[in-house]
Amino acid sequence: MLALIAACEVGFWIAVLAGLTARYLLRAPRAGLVLLALAPALDLVLLAATAVHLRGGAVATWHHGLAAVYIGVSIAYGHRLVHWADVRFAHRFAGGPAPVEPTGRAYARACWADAARTLLAAGIAAGIVLGLVALVDAPRRTEALLGVLPLLGVICAVDLLWAVSYTVWPKRERSGAPGRGVPTALG
Repeated sequence: MLALIAACEVGFWIAVLAGLTARYLLRAPRAGLVLLALAPALDLVLLAATAVHLRGGAVATWHHGLAAVYIGVSIAYGHRLVHWADVRFAHRFAGGPAPVEPTGRAYARACWADAARTLLAAGIAAGIVLGLVALVDAPRRTEALLGVLPLLGVICAVDLLWAVSYTVWPKRERSGAPGRGVPTALG
């Protein structure tokens, strides 16, 4: 199961890099879009493999719970990760604008958007876990899956605290070379 999760993660980034390469270096936007669309298809592969494995009689382990968390995060954050890579790829290879690192209130808003994404990811992961428990319908074999639910709560709480902290104490603007983050004399 861990190998499949790792393969899906590697496959996600291969699909993203191949899609962006096709889009910007090969000047083939349609091919790039098709390659980028392969990234979420890997989530379906992982979900199906997890369900088949458990339905086939396997006893759930934390690996199966990790698969649910991975799928939730991939769905909730996938578009943002692709956009993040797209901006950097466009800047490096297609003369696009440099990525902008938000500070102050803009960073706090980004933190709250991430907190919302994390809540969505946790909700998706919890739904997958509960769906797998119902699908397998063997409580003794799926106990480990339910152990993921408290972890999801902790992850959400940490992300919410992160957003609150940057709302109360905004991220200061930095100066210096782009991407270097040199503190200013006032900051």
